[in-house]
Parts: sequence; C-alpha cells; structure tokens
Amino acid sequence: MIKDIVSTLESILKINSPTGYTLEVISYIEDLFRDNQKVFITKTNKGSLLISFTENPRLIITGHVDTLGAMVKEIKPDGTLEITMLGGYPLNSFEGEYVTVRNSDGKLYRGTFLLNNPADHVNKNVGSAKRELKSMSVRLDELVDSDDNVKKLGINVGDFIFYDNRFEHTKSGFIKSRFLDDKACAAIMIELIKVLSKSSRQKNIGFYFSNYEEVGHGSCVGIPDSAEELLVLDMAVIGEGCTGKEDAVSICAKDSSGPYDFIMTKKLRQLAIKNKIKFEVDIYPHYGSDGSAALTAGYDVRVGLIGPGVSASHGVERTHQKALSETYNLTKAYIDNFQL
Repeated sequence: MIKDIVSTLESILKINSPTGYTLEVISYIEDLFRDNQKVFITKTNKGSLLISFTENPRLIITGHVDTLGAMVKEIKPDGTLEITMLGGYPLNSFEGEYVTVRNSDGKLYRGTFLLNNPADHVNKNVGSAKRELKSMSVRLDELVDSDDNVKKLGINVGDFIFYDNRFEHTKSGFIKSRFLDDKACAAIMIELIKVLSKSSRQKNIGFYFSNYEEVGHGSCVGIPDSAEELLVLDMAVIGEGCTGKEDAVSICAKDSSGPYDFIMTKKLRQLAIKNKIKFEVDIYPHYGSDGSAALTAGYDVRVGLIGPGVSASHGVERTHQKALSETYNLTKAYIDNFQL
C-alpha cells in the first residue's frame, strides 16, 4: 500500500499545479477514474473535482491539489523577472531554486530564483541583504539582457512560474519534496478511491479535490448539499509548541480559524487508539484549511482535520512514509466506521 501511495505522490508532484493553474493535475486525476463504473465524477466551474461513490454522499474526504508558486509581475530592463507570490512562503527557503516559466502559449523556459546582484565577489552584502520581492528575481536561462528580449520569447506579465519540487524517497523511508502540502494527502485520497472501488460494500462517501486552498477559497464551493461530515486531509504542522511528528498522523483540534468539530475529533482519536495508529492531537497557531473555507462559506457540516506530519512546511518539506501510512489507516478506519 505505501509503495502505491509514494508512487502516486511522485507522479502528481511532477505535474506543476500552483494555485490558479491546476487544470493539468485535475485532468490527470479525472483520467485515472474516467472508466471506473463505480464512481460519479463532477467538476465545479472553477475546476475542482468530486469523485463520489453515490450521487448524494454524506461523508466527504477533501484535500487540495494546488500548491505554492509565482507569477511574472514585472519584466525588468536587464531581462530578469520580478515575481508575485501565489500563496505564502519564506523567500529565503526558495532562494536559489530552479524554476520553469510558462508563457500563455504553453512554451516553457527554465530559470533560477535569486537575489538581485547575487555574486559574492561583487556584492559584499549578499549574506546580509533582506530577502524581499523587490530585491529578488528570476534569472532566465536564455540569452536575454533586456525586457524586449524577454518579450520576444512570448513571456509576459501574468505568466505562471513553477518551482522545482526536488522529490526524493530515501532508503530510510523519508519523502523529501516541496509541495507535500497537500499532494501527500491527494495521493492518499487517490489510493483510497482505488481500494474502495474494489469493495462490494455500499459507500456513502465522496472525495473532493479542491484547487484554491492556498489562497483561502478551495472548499467554498463544490461540497454536495447532502454532506453531513467533512474530513479534511492536509499536512500536519511540526515545530516548536506543536506535537506533530514525521512518522505519525496528527488530529487537529484547533487552528487559527477556530476549533474543529468535537464529535469528529473524539471519534478520530478513539479510532486511532482502537486500531493502534500512531497519532498526535495538536493545535496549529498559523493555519487554515479547506474545512475553514467550507464553514466560512456557510456549509452546515461537521468538520475534522487530520494529516501526516510535515517538517519545514511551505519550505523544503519532508515527511516519512510511516506518516503517510498512518494517515491512510486513520482515514480508512473513519470511512469504515462511518458506513456502520
């Protein structure tokens, strides 16, 4: 099972999907189940995807496929690109990352995100300079030295910029990659759909892949009115003051948007204990989820939140295959319990 999850994770990580440009990864997931006669597939106007085992599911499992990224904000006179961020992330963590720029015609160009005037032999303040958008830019791997040269490539303001993910699965079981938030959980959802499709039991459940979570409105639409419970799968926080671990699943009792549903949180904890699943209960100080978005939008649903512990969130992220396995196991246990 874990090999399948990691393989699926690697596959969807290869598909660039910053928030606002998720059509490729959504199409990929849709194609996986297009010929599956046991599921209903629907998409919202803004491009999110619902794969359900009934037309009126009472339980929805949701995770998001959109990631952090950037857009071209300005083409500067020297041929470099100033960016605007898609989602929030620490610039120092992304400094030096290789990128791909996609123009409006779909042509791809490589580059690197760097501090302006980055040569240590020239700029004595390279180490101490403040990392901010105005002091950083994308250096294109093209022979360009003016804004006109760049525009001749078809690159313009508003074009998407994809950061490399640097996926690696170590012998010790760690998965290192950008954008484990939240493709790790999307991979778990995909594998759950495959497993449940082989079951003969009736399933009153749907899986919702949202595509605007990183900017706060992923699950504001698309949740069926029949839904009574929304179980959100999203990365768990690891850091000072938090209990999350890279080899465990976390059950979030509260984040910056408020507490999650008491009944669901209690049930998740009981199921983890009963099934000997390694878990932590946690509170996230600077965090919002698709559950937060759904509740803000006015959905009358109970909401719970779980996910694998992810180190260095919104940076050079890392988790362990044990955390993916435990998140899968707890989600599966919740689904099975819900059907009773």
